[in-house]
Amino acid sequence: MRYIRYTFLAVLAIALMTVAFANRDTVTLNLLPQDLSGFLGWSWSMTLPLFVVIFAGVIAGVLIGFIWEWFREHKIRAEGARHRRERDQLAREVKTLREPKARTGDDVLALIDDAS
Repeated sequence: MRYIRYTFLAVLAIALMTVAFANRDTVTLNLLPQDLSGFLGWSWSMTLPLFVVIFAGVIAGVLIGFIWEWFREHKIRAEGARHRRERDQLAREVKTLREPKARTGDDVLALIDDAS
């Protein structure tokens, strides 16, 4: 299984390097459209290689997906925690029910029996 993982990572690295080498041209990223930035009088732009933009988009998409799933699975995790607390409480209750009960008699005799 380890060899399959290493092979997959090597193929992925080669594919990413190929994309990076093929897309080295620079592109300009603008925060706002030209018309809107002219209206507001403020514009922010950045010049980057295209492969950086592509990889940043992929990473941003993966992070958004992870966060989305984390929020979506919140109910499942909360229900699991509730079941875990209930299980622990029931286990404590079973443990107390299995303990031998003290005799209903003389307290002094009960203390002597417990000491021996």
